[in-house]
Amino acid sequence: MSEPLVMACLSDVAGLVRGKGFALADLDKRCRSGIGWTPTNVQITCFDGIAPSPFGSEGDVILWPDADALFEADIPGAPTLRMVLGDVTDRTGAAWTCCLRSHLRAAIERLEAASGLEARIAFEHEFMLIGQGAGPAFSLSGFYGVQDFSQALIAALKNAGMEPDSLLREYGPSQFEVTLAPKPALRAADEAIALREITRAVASSFGYRASFAPILDADSVGNGVHVHLSLWDRQGQPRMFDPDGIAGLSQEAGAAAAGILRHMPDFAALSAPSAVSFIRLQPHRWSAAFANLAIQDREAGLRICPVNTTDPDRVAQQYHYEYRAADAAASPWLLLASLLHAAASGVEESLTCPSPSSGDLSLLSEDELAATGISPLPRTPEAALERLESSQVLSGWFPDGFIQIYIDHKRHEFAASQVQSPEEAMQSYASIY
Repeated sequence: MSEPLVMACLSDVAGLVRGKGFALADLDKRCRSGIGWTPTNVQITCFDGIAPSPFGSEGDVILWPDADALFEADIPGAPTLRMVLGDVTDRTGAAWTCCLRSHLRAAIERLEAASGLEARIAFEHEFMLIGQGAGPAFSLSGFYGVQDFSQALIAALKNAGMEPDSLLREYGPSQFEVTLAPKPALRAADEAIALREITRAVASSFGYRASFAPILDADSVGNGVHVHLSLWDRQGQPRMFDPDGIAGLSQEAGAAAAGILRHMPDFAALSAPSAVSFIRLQPHRWSAAFANLAIQDREAGLRICPVNTTDPDRVAQQYHYEYRAADAAASPWLLLASLLHAAASGVEESLTCPSPSSGDLSLLSEDELAATGISPLPRTPEAALERLESSQVLSGWFPDGFIQIYIDHKRHEFAASQVQSPEEAMQSYASIY
């Protein structure tokens, strides 16, 4: 006989899942009493170095497991994966400065206060299945060649309480994509965190390695995390679509889009945060290189997705847009907090939705881009951090001091990768994510 274990987890600034394990039988007790956590753990980078920390060796905070965020997944030929996500508070019970789940809660509350609407989110993840020679892109042979893995993954996700929408053989070498059904924002982010861990565990059980790293080869495509967003009222009715609105968007959805686009270059360092992320975020990579709105353009920063009906009621149910300048080096909590804060700011200021762009924006000069009101995204991780550091607006979205802690963390991480060639850095991230 063995004792079932569960790990109380958080998704940290490095986009990794860390925490402490204990007996599953003690879960209720741990939910009531909490678990001690060390503040300086926030500065453990993805390479396991420790960035400069304002906390030093002192202090304690508390990780509170949330029983509603318990995920249990049966892994073929391996122990059941059990993880429970939670929030972190200080010793008085106040949300800790670096609790990313609390940051997301605050952003959700802000958007709901500004608009009276709820954001529903679907995360679309791309990953490379290393160790398996998948067939051609989008092919039946590529799909069938890993059908045992795919079926086990879908079963594990369902077993963990999720609703998988699709799984397909993507374009890149041995690249796959898995998407979950839309959920309220906090649940969607929790599921995105668990999905990555479950996918890695199932892949390992088949002798493969699943890597969600932003890019593994500069001559190929990268792995994105596409965030699908729609707005709904308290009666459960969709509020994204207006046939008379700009790009078919309602006033609230258009204002939210304008807020996202305005701040996208400044929070790119939060949504695409690795030293190799911006190798992917370049023109002609089918990712995103500009803060632009476009209709069904897979190089748009914010893409209005297609619908598969002409019935007005069903169109309204399906209408949404997709944020594309993100990857799995970002914590889903922090990525989504940034996105929803930006959306809320647009609604609060009643911003006007910009007209959708079309064509190849990389062919436009700086003056021509400026005339359209479209900003390029930062082209390097250092430039992205500089944009973040200079934005007083973004600093105001988060608890005092958090953005500087984040910047210190990332600069320490980037310094570790700068001693490597780009190829070596990509492989380092591939082994971690």
